[in-house]
Amino acid sequence: MKSETKTCQNCKNKFTIEPEDFDFYNKINVPTPTFCPECRLIRRFAWRNQYFLYPRECDRCGKAMISVFSKDTGLTVYCPPCWWSDKWDGMEYGVDFDPKKLFLVQLRKLLQRVPVMNRFCLYAGLVNSEYTNMVSYLKNCYLVSHSDHNENCAYSAFITHTNDSYDSLMVDKCELCYECVNCRRCFNAFFSIDCQDCHDIGFSRNCIGCSHCFGCTNLRNKQYHVFNKPYSKEEYEEKIRELQPKTLTARRKIQEHVEKLWNKFPQKYMHERKNTNVSGDYIYNSKNARDSYIIADCENCRFCSIVSPGGLKDCYDFTHYTGGELFYEGLQIGDQASRIFFSWFVLSGVREVEYSMFIIGGSNIFGSVGLKKREYCILNKQYPKEEFEILREQIIDQMNTKPYKDKQGNVYRYGEFFPIELSPFGYNETTAYEHFPIAQEEAKVRGYNWKPLRERDYKVTKKSSDLPETIEEVNDSITGEVISCEHEGRCDDQCSTAFKVIPQELQFYRRMSLPVPHLCPNCRYAKRIMWRNPAKLYKRKCQCAGTRSENNLYQNTIVHQHHGSNHCSNEFETTYALGRKEIVYCEKCYQQEVV
Repeated sequence: MKSETKTCQNCKNKFTIEPEDFDFYNKINVPTPTFCPECRLIRRFAWRNQYFLYPRECDRCGKAMISVFSKDTGLTVYCPPCWWSDKWDGMEYGVDFDPKKLFLVQLRKLLQRVPVMNRFCLYAGLVNSEYTNMVSYLKNCYLVSHSDHNENCAYSAFITHTNDSYDSLMVDKCELCYECVNCRRCFNAFFSIDCQDCHDIGFSRNCIGCSHCFGCTNLRNKQYHVFNKPYSKEEYEEKIRELQPKTLTARRKIQEHVEKLWNKFPQKYMHERKNTNVSGDYIYNSKNARDSYIIADCENCRFCSIVSPGGLKDCYDFTHYTGGELFYEGLQIGDQASRIFFSWFVLSGVREVEYSMFIIGGSNIFGSVGLKKREYCILNKQYPKEEFEILREQIIDQMNTKPYKDKQGNVYRYGEFFPIELSPFGYNETTAYEHFPIAQEEAKVRGYNWKPLRERDYKVTKKSSDLPETIEEVNDSITGEVISCEHEGRCDDQCSTAFKVIPQELQFYRRMSLPVPHLCPNCRYAKRIMWRNPAKLYKRKCQCAGTRSENNLYQNTIVHQHHGSNHCSNEFETTYALGRKEIVYCEKCYQQEVV
């Protein structure tokens, strides 16, 4: 079968369906997509609220709780003991399919009625970690999301098997880390990016197997280096005493200096380890995984994102979680699941599920919400196998002949994920806004929900500008203060305008000799994600111009395989957009410089 070029009905851009894509769609018997890959990704992201938590009461027992669903969603939300109990059954909410009404409208009304869980967590594994979401097996964690197996951590996301770390993003098996991004197996690291197997490092980037390094980049198995210059142990220690930033002002000056230094060294065109035939970024231990982003342990997958280790095979257009095969246009699915299409939050050995939400166990489920270990159900009503199959075909026929149309005129026949306008979240609450931000006015034009920022009536007791310069000057009373955020809500980072320092956080700052931050957690997070490349690919050419980089900032250390002064001819897709300051090399040129 030949490639086919189509026009996305949403953004009107061209996209290509390749022969292997047709093979996958034929294998699972679904039509080809009518939205381009990026619009499909945004559509899934718009159903994913990772960070925003709201106080509310359980709609069954009345207990106070924290939820990702605010009161104004209109959803029925249960606390963990109530939702997981046997005291209610999703079948109680079953309704007959009405052929006179659009199927997706009937499903959305069902979602309004059936109880949903307050947060996406494995609650049995949480100890003193209430203010978290999309997590499991946490102890003493606060404002941590999309993370598993961590202890004594706060203000972090995408962290695993990590202890005593704060304000970090995408770290694995780390300890005593602060403001780190995409680091693995690091100890006592701060303000560092893309580092692995390092300890006692600061303000470093792309370092592997290093120790006692400060302000360094692209080093391998080095120690006692400052700004990539080697020192003796004694000289290094003396240098660090001079450079170690005790104040926020000093830290910001060093950050500015090292960022300029980093940009004088080449970066590899993608972040990846132990892969075969992959494309995208932040891909690990995968094979034949294309156009994907932040994934691990994937095989024969395409257009997948935020996939945790655990094994994913033969999946397309899938976002978040792992453990299964043959997923398509799904979100938050896994744990030995199979053949799950156009669905949200489906777990625990489930198979043959379409257009469903909050399904635990079971099989052969179509258009249902909140069912546990059921089979042959449509709109939460159970049928004999033969009747189920007939009604399923009837609904698919209706979806194709009388499709749902969103406010922009996009048509949703069978084969498309849920429309963004039906999401219970405001666009600005979701992962879509984080990766593909738009203004409120544009969201309104597109028909998307928008969550108004809450009125902030915090009674600030201390301005951030009045905070002591060093941690030694801070006393225990700081934990009782309401501190104004330095941005004061004037930024685009969904600033909370004020924040508090929790007791364990203060202990961490003292242990690491760090000044108290002047920004709220939201603003700190926004700055941190700037160091994570976006979920978008650009076609580029290697910037190795022979003996040096194209911009003449970097002098190659050896003669590369493309010979002398010849410009490298390698081309690739990368998340480093054109016009960025980084020098981007292909894998061969990069490896020749750093190995």
